Amino acid sequence: MEPTPEQSPHHAYPDHWEADVVLRDGGTARIRPITTDDAERLVSFYEQVSDESKYYRFFAPYPRLSDRDVHRFTHHDYVDRVGLAVTIGGEFIGTVRYDRIDDTGRPASAPADEAEVAFLVQDAHQGRGVASALLEHIAAVARERGIRRFAAEVLPANNKMIKVFRDGGYTQRRSFEDGSVHLTLDLEPTEKSLAVQRGREQRAEARSVQRLLAPGSVAVIGTGRTPGGVGRTVLRNLLAAGYTGRTYAVNRAFDEGLATLDGVPAHRSLGEIDEQVDLAVIAVPAHRVPEAVADCGEHGVQGLVVLSAGYAERGAEGRELQRELVRQARSYGMRIIGPNAFGIINTAETVRLNASLAPESPARGRIGLFTQSGAIGIALLSGLHRRGAGLSSFISAGNRADVSGNDFLQYSFEDPDTDVALLYLESLGNPRKFTRLARRTAAIKPVVVVKGARHSGTNPPGHAVPVSRIPDTTVSALMRQAGVIRVDTVTEMVDAGLLLAGQPLPAGPRVAILGNSESLGLLTYDACLAEGLRPRPPIDLTTAASPQDFRDALAEALADGTCDAVIVTAIPWVGENGEAETGDGQVLAEALTKAVAGGSAKPVAVVHVEIGGLAEALAAASSTAAPRPRTAATRAASPEAGADRAATTAPDATTDRAGTTAPATPAAQAGPTAPGTSTAPDAPGTPAAPAAPGTATSATPAAGTATPEAATAPEAATSRETAPRPGRIPAYPAAERAVRALAEAVRYAQWRRQAAVPGKIPEFLDDTIDEAGAAALIEAQLATAPDPRGRPLSHDEARELLGRYGIDVRPTLPAPDPEAAVAAAARLGYPVALKTTAPHLRHRADLGGVRLDVADEEALRRAYGELTDLLGKPAELLPVVQAMAPRGVDTVVRASIDAAAGAILSFGLAGAPSELLGDTAHRLVPATDRDAAELIRSIRAAPVLFGWRGSAPVDTAALEELLLRLSRLVDDHPEVVSVALEPVVVAPQGLTVLGASVRLAPPPARSDVGPRRLPNY
Repeated sequence: MEPTPEQSPHHAYPDHWEADVVLRDGGTARIRPITTDDAERLVSFYEQVSDESKYYRFFAPYPRLSDRDVHRFTHHDYVDRVGLAVTIGGEFIGTVRYDRIDDTGRPASAPADEAEVAFLVQDAHQGRGVASALLEHIAAVARERGIRRFAAEVLPANNKMIKVFRDGGYTQRRSFEDGSVHLTLDLEPTEKSLAVQRGREQRAEARSVQRLLAPGSVAVIGTGRTPGGVGRTVLRNLLAAGYTGRTYAVNRAFDEGLATLDGVPAHRSLGEIDEQVDLAVIAVPAHRVPEAVADCGEHGVQGLVVLSAGYAERGAEGRELQRELVRQARSYGMRIIGPNAFGIINTAETVRLNASLAPESPARGRIGLFTQSGAIGIALLSGLHRRGAGLSSFISAGNRADVSGNDFLQYSFEDPDTDVALLYLESLGNPRKFTRLARRTAAIKPVVVVKGARHSGTNPPGHAVPVSRIPDTTVSALMRQAGVIRVDTVTEMVDAGLLLAGQPLPAGPRVAILGNSESLGLLTYDACLAEGLRPRPPIDLTTAASPQDFRDALAEALADGTCDAVIVTAIPWVGENGEAETGDGQVLAEALTKAVAGGSAKPVAVVHVEIGGLAEALAAASSTAAPRPRTAATRAASPEAGADRAATTAPDATTDRAGTTAPATPAAQAGPTAPGTSTAPDAPGTPAAPAAPGTATSATPAAGTATPEAATAPEAATSRETAPRPGRIPAYPAAERAVRALAEAVRYAQWRRQAAVPGKIPEFLDDTIDEAGAAALIEAQLATAPDPRGRPLSHDEARELLGRYGIDVRPTLPAPDPEAAVAAAARLGYPVALKTTAPHLRHRADLGGVRLDVADEEALRRAYGELTDLLGKPAELLPVVQAMAPRGVDTVVRASIDAAAGAILSFGLAGAPSELLGDTAHRLVPATDRDAAELIRSIRAAPVLFGWRGSAPVDTAALEELLLRLSRLVDDHPEVVSVALEPVVVAPQGLTVLGASVRLAPPPARSDVGPRRLPNY
């Protein structure tokens, strides 16, 4: 909305302040600056506010606004006087304004840095979190305009408003003066205010998805009059699933006399329906969708599933139609799944919703499934159904113009009926937020992801989100850091999901293998070694083994403290006539199920070859669809209810899979470990401690300890059940598939144990870092280069900046001729290195551009001549002289900022390992001591650093400190958009940074900071 000419021409309408937000109840609203065009809206809004709320706002009876009031409240300069409004359907439901004041409380301009703030919310919308959202946004606006404090006068009886200020998380002071409460809020964000903000975001977004998945009534708009067609198919599937709510068929082409269709009420429009409709499934051509959305918005529909195609997947014109669809829906407070969606499913007994094109609703289970592709959704539903797995919920988001994988993670974190979240993603609209949410969710339940479109460098048609240029290997490493189980195919996703949903997490990598085929056991053994597991020699029960023999052997393995998991291999029995008996699956399944019936804490998987009915029998015997008795998740009151939610679990309980508790293992109760060590019992050379039956092997932190997202998810809580129960035993047709799924479970369990005790940023860094000095240098350098693309720093400039963070770069001296080289060497001291710095020869020792261990002047002159004779003139080579560093391992350390993913820290060995083989590890910034330790140990060539083949181990502690210092630099100063330290020679004692390049630029906009807002793509 543009301002009128009456407004100050010096301050244009700040459209970047506009934002769509999700309110506490899951509905959406729009926040925007108030303009002079809003006079009528403001008057109408004020007329709907109660006398009590008016009294609280103006401290006196104030029945109506005068013309002067209306002018004052709609005319702003967007600097010293700012007003924001929350709108739904174009009408105001809440307002906030600030006026800059001086020390005496009189109107002022900059540099005054205090403002008086006041709110007003319609009574009908109080309790929806409107004022809390407005506080976040007006505070961000104020900081942008140089205001550092808010002052507010509140009547003592206005408890709701006092609570909004109190629960915001900002540092505040309170006093009682002249019959009112005087509040002062410091607007600088704090850890608490950020935690409160993210906690509110999590609950609101989870609620918005829950409203879509559990509606009290559904209308299918576009239901055909004859069988067939998309709308009629969805209606049929709703009825077949036994949906527990009210269902309506809507089509404007229905005959006026048509009362029912397929047994449900039929209507020509939503206006004919007397009751509230919560969810609308839209199945009309794209050109008719705006009419349907308007009908839904005007009649209070809460959410939409848009099956219609013809949007961003069709190109630029369709992309604009898609954006307009989202704008229209959000203006009415509705969220959208789609367009081009396949539908949604909720198998909860109280809902039984199948608002999708899937002809058969899956069984009830404990797996949540999100997919950005209808075709992949069909394949996953089919695969899970075939293997007897049940689902708790399913969302196929199509073009994911609004509801995305991030929203699904918010919902899955809260949902007590979901133990495992499976996601098929083709694009990440907000990677920073995804990794944050995934880390928090993975701390209490597994998150398994398949990422499509990994190598195309573009988003699939229909996905109108920013394209990230970071390599897929980096994306995978960052997901692993967040605890996400990243797999390559949907088959691997199903394999891992079945194991994680039905079996406890393993305590370590030791695997027992038993079965009636020596060959199949050996294949399984080899597969375990390939996946980094530690298999015991296979136990061959021989082909004569009976189901009872299997039961006894499995029971013995489960009781054995020297193994952490069991894989059972089975081939058909051979009868007396030499023919295979393939029909004994039911008998074997019963035997295996009885063996684990005692509630073993070890996962069990079965590998079978052509045993008819075994997988089906195992699924039937112990299915993921079985309900589990649960207690309510332990929670404190929400911040908006007066206190922050805290992550609380029983001090003696840990969680082995979501929904199961047991006594904590020592690993769970241990304190922080030293860098590079593991709390897992599977460290090399260390046997895993046996897990007692029923005990958990992966920890949720004990009471009083922080979760990985403690600062950003104070609401974290675990769901629990009253007693452990045997889970579904997954069956696999190939050893490699079973082992791969088990290996993912082992790695995830180890991540969760370590994540229970978060890493730290060492305090010693604070004493050796000059943050203010670095900021001054950066400001001065950027001032000399107004180019928005920034500028690279010279060698000396980079040395100075890095030195402010305790990173010493060995100096180099230019050598434009032999005499200068000799003088430089005399200054530095022999031995020296002579090397070129021309861009095409930098770090290319293989081309002869580097001469090392030059011992004296004669050798230096000779090396200089050889260099110029071989490669060219000195002006082309730009040779330099540098003092030799102690011998060690050459490594490379980098940091860069991706606009979508954020700051990334990378490490590898210099040369071929990282450049040719891609052996580079990555972590998100800011990195902790644990991240730094894991970073240098996670590359394949890491043994070179630790004494490989008899070499001396290098100083990895110094290397970890360097990584932490560089992480701190780019985290403190987002203007540092790239740093490359190459080579970093790590010796047995200390390290030497021989080369450094730094690039400065205005920092890219961040999508994960600031007040809550929904993305607009």
